[in-house]
Amino acid sequence: MSNLSRRNLLKISALAAAATALGANQSDSNAPSWDGEYDVIVIGSGFAAHAAAVKSAMRGLSVLMVEKMGRVGGNSVINGGIFCVPLSPKQKAQGINDSRELFFKDTLKAGRNLNNPALLELIFSRANDALNLTLECGAEYRDFLEQSGGHSVPRGYKTSNGTGAGIIQPMQARFKSLPNTEVKTRTKFDKFITDDSGRVVGVEVRENYRFDNKLFDDDRENKSGDKKLYRAKKGVVLASGGFCADKVYRKLQEPLIPDNAQTTNHSGATAGAMLEAFRIGAYPVHVSHLQFGPWASPDEKGYGLASKFNVTASFRYGISVDKKTSKRYMNEIADRKTRADKMFEIIGKDENYPIHFCDSRPVKHMLKEQFDKLLASGALKRFDTLDALAAEYGLNASTLKQTVAQYNEYVKQGKDPDFGKILPKDGTDISVPPFYAMRGVPKLHHAMGGVAINNKAQVLSSITNEPIAGLYAAGEVTGGTHGASRLGSNAILDCLVCGMVAGENV
Repeated sequence: MSNLSRRNLLKISALAAAATALGANQSDSNAPSWDGEYDVIVIGSGFAAHAAAVKSAMRGLSVLMVEKMGRVGGNSVINGGIFCVPLSPKQKAQGINDSRELFFKDTLKAGRNLNNPALLELIFSRANDALNLTLECGAEYRDFLEQSGGHSVPRGYKTSNGTGAGIIQPMQARFKSLPNTEVKTRTKFDKFITDDSGRVVGVEVRENYRFDNKLFDDDRENKSGDKKLYRAKKGVVLASGGFCADKVYRKLQEPLIPDNAQTTNHSGATAGAMLEAFRIGAYPVHVSHLQFGPWASPDEKGYGLASKFNVTASFRYGISVDKKTSKRYMNEIADRKTRADKMFEIIGKDENYPIHFCDSRPVKHMLKEQFDKLLASGALKRFDTLDALAAEYGLNASTLKQTVAQYNEYVKQGKDPDFGKILPKDGTDISVPPFYAMRGVPKLHHAMGGVAINNKAQVLSSITNEPIAGLYAAGEVTGGTHGASRLGSNAILDCLVCGMVAGENV
């Protein structure tokens, strides 16, 4: 194939949306000179990508996984490792009453009723299938079920190592053990290659690519790597993740986000792959809804370990107080958006970070290694008395003790008339020293929006309102499932189910 004909073909990909809209009938009679071919190509290497890749390979298909960074896993490998599974075996064994109606009520409330009902039904109905896929790959979970914010009952399976790596690593091993599979890291996806009908038939990537976190806009400024063309005989699964680290695109959605805003995402979480899908005609959904994780700390960088303390211990079994009043100001286990909004109200412009704390009992639910590391970092502090805790953070000790006494009375009564928090059913209050506390701040965490998919994980075209042949998507690069704000621990559920479904249908 000549260089001229290859360029022509790529131009067809780049201009497909506009050309198809005009009814153009481009010809690709000169087939590209492929550098390799596979049945399925998966873009990305997080939860959704692994579910799609493993499921495809288990069907006997040849599968290539491409990842632009130097390691696999994306944000998935550093996340909190809490996997929401409604109507699970552990819930049944622990006597927890859950239902489809309760799961929908919780999820729709967090999503401000903007959730796509069909996708919500999909992740609910296939949750236990996704759980079984991870177990089959070798993932291990603790017996303790987490109750993330916004959930009416405990639903969270937590990995035995307390991070998403507890799922990614065994799935990666399983994928590599299957025949005709290959993983290419430092390989950046740039373009879809389509035929004259608009079907996605392959991808253009750059191998030996080096992400440069010193660049302001890596997707456009970084020219490293060697161009390759790979054919996908059955289809491409887009599972490239979210874009909370993309300084350009996130600011287009929320202009008030400063360029130096902290995020829990890894530095390569950018929008380039999603924008390429838009360019060939994929529908965009909810891309302006960005979520802040309310459980982070200003005293550590990135994701850190603060979430381990706040999700497992302080929010569920303790309280959060405003430094200026020494009083509570929110339901500590409300959905993420509700809590983040409340926290930003009191943080204001003078960095008045709230204080999250609990007593000695809840921290026993944390993994000891993570607890010890967080305490050693100085972000989490230990106090023998509430007076000492108040002195450290500049709180009014008398008011703080009144706040704690009032909260303890609410726990005893089983009802929080101030904020409607679901109180610990085991009676855990704040009374057994030592006490543990940290400063809190929300950080950019999850992009709600992305490409539109149907319940077969097929990407929908904004030109035809039909699936784009040969293109599937799953995980954070898609939009609609979570509405305006995702319920905590529903990300792993969404990623694994939709990735699995893509792998079944491609």
